[in-house]
Amino acid sequence: MEGSTSTNPATAEEIREFTIDVPEEQLADLRSRIEATKWPDREVDPSQGVRLETAQALADYWATDYDWRKFEERFAALPHFITEIDGVDIHFIHVRSEHEDAMPLVVTHGWPGSTVEQLKIIDPLTKPTEHGASAGDAFHLVIPSLPGHGFSGKPTETGWDPIRIAKAWAVLMERLGYDRYAAQGGDWGNAVTEQLALLKPPGLVGIHTNMPATLSPEISQGVQAGEPVPEGLSADEKKAYEILVHFFATGTGYAGEMSNRPQTLYGIADSPVGLAAWMLDHDEASYQLIARAFAGNPGGLSRDDVLDNATHYWLTNSGVSSARLYWESKLGFFDVKGVELPVGLTVFPDELYPAPQSWAEKAYPKLIHYNRVDEGGHFAAWEQPGYFVDEVRTGLRSLR
Repeated sequence: MEGSTSTNPATAEEIREFTIDVPEEQLADLRSRIEATKWPDREVDPSQGVRLETAQALADYWATDYDWRKFEERFAALPHFITEIDGVDIHFIHVRSEHEDAMPLVVTHGWPGSTVEQLKIIDPLTKPTEHGASAGDAFHLVIPSLPGHGFSGKPTETGWDPIRIAKAWAVLMERLGYDRYAAQGGDWGNAVTEQLALLKPPGLVGIHTNMPATLSPEISQGVQAGEPVPEGLSADEKKAYEILVHFFATGTGYAGEMSNRPQTLYGIADSPVGLAAWMLDHDEASYQLIARAFAGNPGGLSRDDVLDNATHYWLTNSGVSSARLYWESKLGFFDVKGVELPVGLTVFPDELYPAPQSWAEKAYPKLIHYNRVDEGGHFAAWEQPGYFVDEVRTGLRSLR
């Protein structure tokens, strides 16, 4: 789907308004493709992937009761913009707080997320006095779509890895006139945010992460090789090590394919159900949360939440283009990067691994906040916005 931009002639550095309006024929085509899905036979063991009953329940709701227009009205009402950076159009949501002393914050999503992930945090962070906080907790929010994702442009050349994206974010914040700001991210959002911190652009004062990179070379090598738990680890470190061994052994199949052969995934560009199933299988805890929603027992994510994001991917045809980021990046996802700026860290219990405080203190010499919360997983802002908002406020407060 193509959104429309302002028709005024623009220089490459101009910021243009962006309008979202999906033609009805695209929604009709989506429904017809869902209804025409050719199903595989039922799995013979639950560990084999997204269960047939979950995928069929999702498809039934998607084709009959799901209402994109309801979401589109709310989504399109936000201030959306496009600006060209390094040859690629970057889409972003930009919501300024009415509190002039608000801290500018660039928040970056991951995969299979999008700007849809951040919608629940916009009002609480930009309008804190309406949500039980003080004016001193206000943020101006910049929420970009990663290149190849959502309404951002799709790079036509190689090289758009997290390092290059971080450089683009620095340009974006400067272009918006922010000379002092913070950054936040999880998943790829953390990778980009940490690379931004390593660049040390003049305006960046610190970062907050909900999926940190805290593994030493020895720990990283050990968990990826499935080696036994090293001697001398604390209880928290041992738990994190064991979870990471399990994750690397059983939970990275999708990442391996996208890292090596993203263009081979034609099925997720042709089949909405194929795309949704690929996105659902990101990690075990998130899949169980989503499966519950389609079994009539929703937790932090509803059926509409899940399908808002999946439909957004489908309509922007960003299944394969988003996958290329895995091919582009050569960074160790959880490996220590050497960030020297102040860092706030929140550990959500169902994240890919629970980073121990001892590892975090070594990874981030200027760790200004570390906290474990009671609920939430990989899609923290989307699933548990209350915890997430509180943690961002607290984690970055000392940098105001």
